[in-house]
Amino acid sequence: MRMMIHGEMDTATSNHLLATGKVPELMGRIMGALKPEAAYFYPFGGRRAFTLVCDLDQESNLVALVEPFWTELGADVTVTPCMTAEELQAGLSQLPG
Repeated sequence: MRMMIHGEMDTATSNHLLATGKVPELMGRIMGALKPEAAYFYPFGGRRAFTLVCDLDQESNLVALVEPFWTELGADVTVTPCMTAEELQAGLSQLPG
């Protein structure tokens, strides 16, 4: 199932990770585990934020994959199921009428 993962990193935690040079390794490890179809990073509400679009084989994998955002980045995370335009069209074609 395709999921959109939006996160807003805690500023103090991410400042510390940047100052100690740990961000490249941490993000590389997280991105390697999630293998996102798309990844965007941007400022949001005065915080560092990201949106990742990932296709998960099993929804239960989400627990282990998202946990580092909380434990290592102190991020607020929202996960939302999402679909492509083609998938939406396929779903709409199944509606009656």
